Amino acid sequence: MSASLKICQIDPELKAKANKFRFRKEKNSAAIVAVIDPEKHLVTEDTAIAEELKDYDSPTIEEVAALLPAHLPRYILYSCPLNHDDGRVSYPLCFIFLSPIGSKPELHMLYAGSKLHFIGDLKIPKVYEVRDLDELTDEWLNAKLTSV
Repeated sequence: MSASLKICQIDPELKAKANKFRFRKEKNSAAIVAVIDPEKHLVTEDTAIAEELKDYDSPTIEEVAALLPAHLPRYILYSCPLNHDDGRVSYPLCFIFLSPIGSKPELHMLYAGSKLHFIGDLKIPKVYEVRDLDELTDEWLNAKLTSV
């Protein structure tokens, strides 16, 4: 029952961009940061962060984290090169739910309640949650991606 819960809709432009992002051919790191408009109950791209990300050719997760507000929840779609022990390189698509301690409970519930719909609708395979921006490091992400 909870998997079918839709508190917020996904903006069609964000959905199209996320689907294109999922199948991108570039061999660099990239990110899309999404924000929920609490009045419209709509998940959209965080345009302010999108503008800042244009300055990076291949942003690390730490560079993305530096652009995020420390007290507000966000959804992050992130893809980066992952070097495997056998020499292969993959580009996993990750969903990171930033849910900072101290954010307004109503806002936290809005994001938490919409998370499963967002992940399911966009078919994102790797899902992680972070409660503090300081946790969002390249080492943390690499450990998550390489753990079995």
